Amino acid sequence: MLRKLLVNLRIFWQGTLLSYIGMFHWLRPTTYLASKILMPLAQILFFTFLGMYATGRDNASFYVIGNAVQISAVSGIYGVTMSIGGDRWNGTLPYLFGTPANRFFLFVGRAFMHVIDGMLGVVVGLMWGVLLLNLNLSQTDLPALALTILITTISCSGMGLLMGCIGLITTNVMFVNNSVYFLLLIFSGANIPLDRLPALFRILAQGLPLTRGIASARALIAGSSLESVAPLLLGELAVGLAYGLAGFWLFRWFETKAKQKGSLETV
Repeated sequence: MLRKLLVNLRIFWQGTLLSYIGMFHWLRPTTYLASKILMPLAQILFFTFLGMYATGRDNASFYVIGNAVQISAVSGIYGVTMSIGGDRWNGTLPYLFGTPANRFFLFVGRAFMHVIDGMLGVVVGLMWGVLLLNLNLSQTDLPALALTILITTISCSGMGLLMGCIGLITTNVMFVNNSVYFLLLIFSGANIPLDRLPALFRILAQGLPLTRGIASARALIAGSSLESVAPLLLGELAVGLAYGLAGFWLFRWFETKAKQKGSLETV
């Protein structure tokens, strides 16, 4: 049992590392760093200044925090999706399906590095908020905020795993990804308070990742305790796990259909 677990953990780590390197090997370090530093800055400045123009300067922290946490969707949605769908586009999916390795560890491993990457993006976003937009973290329980960032990024990655599996059965997954990303910008509470949304959209927001994570981050930065936001974090984690499990089911379904039909191009 222990030997089998160690083998699965080795498969998990090797799959995680090689998949991440394979996706970004063509990037120069300066290009990667620019994407991690300038992209969060551009998004936060755009939506914060737009929000302040519409609602007043006193609401700046609302937009800074919302967009900083929402940046986790860049790695969670785009990165994880490409790590799954990329196996088909790059021709490595037949080898993946041909190996006897544990499918669950292979599948979940595709998201691991993107969770770390997404957390880094959120930290950079909050850093810009502190340096340029007077975001005050003096009352914040920093370990609780770090836990919130971790859980929120895991939740986004769960949706990314599902989107990646949809990428295995469609030729235009980027359209789906872009739609989901902007859906999160609007309905997660990052830029529009949930109580100002129509009732139907408020219900939709409760089924999306980020919604509870953003609310938790705002509460913690305002001085709330981890205990008070624990229900939000548990809900956020549950949403992410639900998407991830749905993605794993779709992944296994695709493998079964592909083997039955002898083709990875149609299901």
